[in-house]
Amino acid sequence: MESMFEILMALPLFRGVSRERIAKTVGHVKFHFLKYPDGEKIISAGDPCTHLKFIISGKVRATIENHNGRFAVSQTLIAPDVVAPDFLFGKFTSYPCTVVADGTTGILQITKADYMKILNTDQVFMFNYLNLLSMNAQKSIHGVLGLTTGSMEERIAFWVIALTQVSGTDIVLRARQRDLYSFFGVQRSAFMAVLDQMKERGLLDYDSTEVRITERKKMLSLLLEHPVAADYTFKEEE
Repeated sequence: MESMFEILMALPLFRGVSRERIAKTVGHVKFHFLKYPDGEKIISAGDPCTHLKFIISGKVRATIENHNGRFAVSQTLIAPDVVAPDFLFGKFTSYPCTVVADGTTGILQITKADYMKILNTDQVFMFNYLNLLSMNAQKSIHGVLGLTTGSMEERIAFWVIALTQVSGTDIVLRARQRDLYSFFGVQRSAFMAVLDQMKERGLLDYDSTEVRITERKKMLSLLLEHPVAADYTFKEEE
């Protein structure tokens, strides 16, 4: 069984921190270890984000929906990872997604107050978190720009990248095709032609109600062809 130190040192916001520093941190803050059975809801969209929730074993399914439920993006997050860490601070501190255990899942929970103590103990903690916030902020800006510029393939890829985490897998966009091509402002024939092209390139598969992303990194590779996107897509993979 992994020790607490090994678990913590593997987490994305703890990487690069020395074992000695983590040992001191463990003595000053509270770590809550929680276990969820398969299918149990861990977070509901709109819940206050008062804790950081790290996946330390197993995996979860996270889903973001629009207000009427006609459009949803789901992804699988696997340990070690953290759920929506960029919503802990700021004006809107509510989780944007519903998160459900996919199999037996272990969660490490840290309160906002305790995480603030951690950020103040070592610059590496602070830099890890600031880099994550900066990456997501830049991603959002380019994602919006992608809706009005670039090819239809790039616009679809921007949506996938903007609404999922770097480590997200098994990504599914759930919506009726009519809603999707109306949203993108194109004719059905043009939209279906693009989906067929992306399917042929191994980027996705689809049916009448879902678009399934084959691999997120392939979407990133597509975006590298876009001169505006190149700067942030390279940084996201660091």
